Amino acid sequence: MSLNLNGNLLKTIPMKCFASAVFIIALLCLNRALAAPDMNPNLQNYTLNYDTPVDPMLQAQLDNLDASLRAKYDMSTDDTAVGLLDLRTLRLAVIHPDHEDYAASVAKIGILYAWFKLHPDAATNIDAQSRHELGLMIKPSSNEMAAKYSQLLGLTNIQRVLESDGFYDAKRGGGIWVGKHYGIDGERIGDPVGDNSHAITVRQVLRFYLLLEQRRLVSPAASKTMREIFASPDIPAEDIKFVKGLAGRNLEILRKSGTWENWLHDTALITGPDRCYILVGLTNHPRGNEYLADLAVAVDDLMIQDSKNAPENPPKILK
Repeated sequence: MSLNLNGNLLKTIPMKCFASAVFIIALLCLNRALAAPDMNPNLQNYTLNYDTPVDPMLQAQLDNLDASLRAKYDMSTDDTAVGLLDLRTLRLAVIHPDHEDYAASVAKIGILYAWFKLHPDAATNIDAQSRHELGLMIKPSSNEMAAKYSQLLGLTNIQRVLESDGFYDAKRGGGIWVGKHYGIDGERIGDPVGDNSHAITVRQVLRFYLLLEQRRLVSPAASKTMREIFASPDIPAEDIKFVKGLAGRNLEILRKSGTWENWLHDTALITGPDRCYILVGLTNHPRGNEYLADLAVAVDDLMIQDSKNAPENPPKILK
């Protein structure tokens, strides 16, 4: 029975049930409000490239956070690379943004991108099985599903798409590279910069999530479908790194993490009450998972504090 607040139907609903229903509706409305912060009106025109300047204050804050956590976990300056883009203020801060690292599973976002780029009909007509399988590739990071789709696409086709759309440039440090089918021995194409079978840089992963938020990742329809795949509410997220650190904070976290030996990474588009930002953390250290969990907490606290210091009524963006 649907809730109807007119006529005799209202009289037939016990007051206790009515109060419960109103409470539930209020919670739903509150949750929607918390998940949709005001965004910068210039977001759609913002471009992240090799010349995009950092914000001096945010850069200093991120440098301090990174230095403090590296000291805590006995990590060197070469053990971490970090990127932070505040989507409400369009302030950028980066540490080693164009230093290419072995990607572990984070490069699976390149497979996802290439699938929608080379199958444009999937943006509005993806079948339930493919949607679920791509969700398994992204959330619990299934190698089996990643290999299935990279084999369907072909490694050279995936990389051709990534390079043509600026996600990999050997002359600028590299980027997102998919040169091997996950979990399968055989065909391997090492990237020109580091001979990695899978590679990433902070800058290009930040750019991936920025385009996703701008609804410009392939197309508005493809961006919408890819966001749904990242969310995949029927598939549990791995409770490590950013997710572990941010537990209980009422946040939407669209993320792709990676784990292989000491290459421990996490990357995410994070949205919550009065904040929306992209965070990328790459580590090559045994305690990388702990660093990433603490980094997520420290950055989220910083975003909360910044939102309190912002004007009460920031301009809204029409979507």
